[in-house]
Amino acid sequence: MRHVALFDVRHRVLLAITMGWLATACADNAASAPAAQLRQTDPHASATASPEIPDVTVTPPTPPTDQELAGDSLNRFVVHHATVHYDNTGTTRNLARWRGGMQSICPLTVGLDPGYNTFVTARIRAVAAYVGAPVQSGLQCKDNVRILFTTDPESAMKNVMEWASVSFRAGGWYAKNWRLIEFKGDHAIQGWYMTTRGGARVLNTDMALVGIDLLPVWPEITQNYVGINATGTRLGGGSGSGIGIGTVILIVDTTKAVGYTIGTIADYLAMLTLSMVQSPDYCDLLPSILDLMSSSCGGREMPTAITAGDLAFLKALYYLNTGLGPSLSRDDIQDNMMRQFKRR
Repeated sequence: MRHVALFDVRHRVLLAITMGWLATACADNAASAPAAQLRQTDPHASATASPEIPDVTVTPPTPPTDQELAGDSLNRFVVHHATVHYDNTGTTRNLARWRGGMQSICPLTVGLDPGYNTFVTARIRAVAAYVGAPVQSGLQCKDNVRILFTTDPESAMKNVMEWASVSFRAGGWYAKNWRLIEFKGDHAIQGWYMTTRGGARVLNTDMALVGIDLLPVWPEITQNYVGINATGTRLGGGSGSGIGIGTVILIVDTTKAVGYTIGTIADYLAMLTLSMVQSPDYCDLLPSILDLMSSSCGGREMPTAITAGDLAFLKALYYLNTGLGPSLSRDDIQDNMMRQFKRR
């Protein structure tokens, strides 16, 4: 296979790993896949005609109602959006986010018609800029967010597995944790985050030279939480100097994404890109674009775009200087969101 040479550890391409692998491993899928078979309801989002790309400007949504903020709904919303969905991990001021420098967002979308690829990429950039996340200014930057639309996600996932079996074999990590990236056919969107440790000193260091953790959007197993030996993920057990999102890989199964407009899918992908949300299968009283594919919402009407709650949460997550320290605590994020809603 053409991508094997990228994994030769003798060449030290540990993060030609990240995006160098992805460019090669996904090339055949992207080249052969037809335009996404999305049943569009938006006349500006036809999958067959030359697309008129929807506007990427982020317009503030309608603020939440009193009912949507009732009780502990905001607290639950923050818990389910802030890095992990486990309450007992004690994650306070160490929530994963993009931190700047070489850990600034540079998205690339492949697998759709060129106009749609461009729109999804531009939408992620626009949402990131709106909430204050660091975005690489040049459009020709080296991508660290790769969005792949494909009709054959299993083949793409096999490439991920082969890559990870080589790139993460040090210390026996892959042998113990391969199920974290095992193919599961029950989600329209699957993906992984590579996070970095080490505080501000690693912001201008290539990811090949820093410690990284690999975590899935839909974890099938749990790990011991570093530092307190509780169930959760490996995040948050360090010094509190901040956790960086260094790479995001998202694979969209277009056979399961039927019925959604390209704008709605783009906003869902933007939310997954900007905050390391694991198991996004909740349906809180305060609406979120993540409700879109949740099995917990019953017959409730789903959002068609990123919500006021989502944007307020992301603004709070990126409120402090991302390169110099940890994020706000969950309680402070909640307070910040209420002030954005002008309720305090």
